[in-house]
Amino acid sequence: MSVPNVVVHRDADMLAKAVAARVITRLVDVQSARGSASLVLTGGTVGIATLAQIAASPARDAVDWRRLDIWWGDERFLPSGDPERNETGARKALLDHVDLDPERVHVMRGPGSGMTAEESAEAYTEELRRAARPEDHGPAPSFDVLMLGMGPDAHIASLFPEMPALHDTRPAVAVHGSPKPPPTRISLSLPVIQGANEVWVVAAGQDKAGAVRLALSDAGPVQVPAAGARGRRRTLFLLDRAAAAKIPASLGRISSP
Repeated sequence: MSVPNVVVHRDADMLAKAVAARVITRLVDVQSARGSASLVLTGGTVGIATLAQIAASPARDAVDWRRLDIWWGDERFLPSGDPERNETGARKALLDHVDLDPERVHVMRGPGSGMTAEESAEAYTEELRRAARPEDHGPAPSFDVLMLGMGPDAHIASLFPEMPALHDTRPAVAVHGSPKPPPTRISLSLPVIQGANEVWVVAAGQDKAGAVRLALSDAGPVQVPAAGARGRRRTLFLLDRAAAAKIPASLGRISSP
């Protein structure tokens, strides 16, 4: 796993704009080299703001959207179209505004599909397995960019501290009893997150500062899930100044205007 690099931006708005520019640049680079690319989305305020900034960017058309696979790191187990679903926010902010191939938009299904949460996780696991290539060396794609938000408790995706899902090695898992509503969710597992080529943790706000400090420490991922957010080739913690406030001075970081 890679060692995290930290990049700090002035505020949440600048952070969303900067992450959007990074996403576009990275997708264009990957597509230029390989033809297609894969992106794992996150929800949350900054995650959705980033997608809106991508949609607003004049550079967005440099991405070949038809040759992009869209995945989610987690989803709330709610009916399709529910405003609390990450998918709904992503569609409104970006996906409905670009020319995607619907077959390459990989949605975690909700209860309206007639599935239980376990069956939905199983179906996503199978979808991940079908998309994996021999060079991925595992049961899921080595995503080009996997974006994660982070909670004040240091949870990532829907992997919350001390919960059984952190020990589950299946590619996608059902999560019950989430301390944050709704209680039932679907999440990528930690091994799949760590199998991504690049993992970007995006966080803003003073309430995230303690979690950021722990995530960049030697803490274990069962107690601090974000401490396990590491990519194979690259790990970025993309933060605003408030979220970066408690990072030790000894830890190298890049500050942006």
